[in-house]
Amino acid sequence: MGYLSILYPVFDKHFIYHSYSSRKARGTHLGVERSYVACRKVSNNWKKKIYVLKCDVRKFFDSIDHSILQNLIERKVTCPDTMELLDLLLQSFEKSKGVGLPLGNVTSQLFANIYLNELDQFMKHELKVQYYFRYCDDFIIIHENKEFLLNLIEKIRKFLDNQLKLKLHPNKVEIRPMRQGIDFLGYVMLPNMIVLRTGTKKRIIKKIQTAKKKLETSTISELTFKSILTSYLGLLSHCRNRKLENYIKTFL
Repeated sequence: MGYLSILYPVFDKHFIYHSYSSRKARGTHLGVERSYVACRKVSNNWKKKIYVLKCDVRKFFDSIDHSILQNLIERKVTCPDTMELLDLLLQSFEKSKGVGLPLGNVTSQLFANIYLNELDQFMKHELKVQYYFRYCDDFIIIHENKEFLLNLIEKIRKFLDNQLKLKLHPNKVEIRPMRQGIDFLGYVMLPNMIVLRTGTKKRIIKKIQTAKKKLETSTISELTFKSILTSYLGLLSHCRNRKLENYIKTFL
């Protein structure tokens, strides 16, 4: 969409570096890589014990307040025609009166980053958090002091509630020592290695087996089957999982 190509650079330059969702030259792989580098740095190459606070915003897209979002956009966009168009877009979808954005929509992804950039700025400038990484409504904070992280939770909760009308997911706020493994963006970070989630590995194997049956019944071509395998090998290139990698290579 034309207006998105105009809006994106207006807002993207104000986003923090460690915001990885729906941005050029970002994504899950870079998010995991950068957060892992931070873990190694804070732990002094795994010599010190460190902790990671992991949080998730409850029903994020369903809870985005249109009036708050409009005010945030108006800080940077002064064109009346553009604001009128954006207002129409917001009115085209509501989970409840004046609240909610559709999932998977390209516009929603930009709006989500604009909305949660307020949290990012709060983290960096008010709470002075150094090692903070966010992908959409999932975020982690890395620190060597568990008490420091515990003290952040209520401050974050209040900010989200008061400023953005959002709630932390009560079952997805946890502090874990790095040595137990940190599940973030589809991977599990451990000292000296990054591995794939167990559930993700099982899904990959199941999808490969399904694709193999389709190949045998000529439902898909050999080229398509190999493309599927290659894509999974690309996923595994960002972590350590030799057993699954060798399993996939048996079909090539």
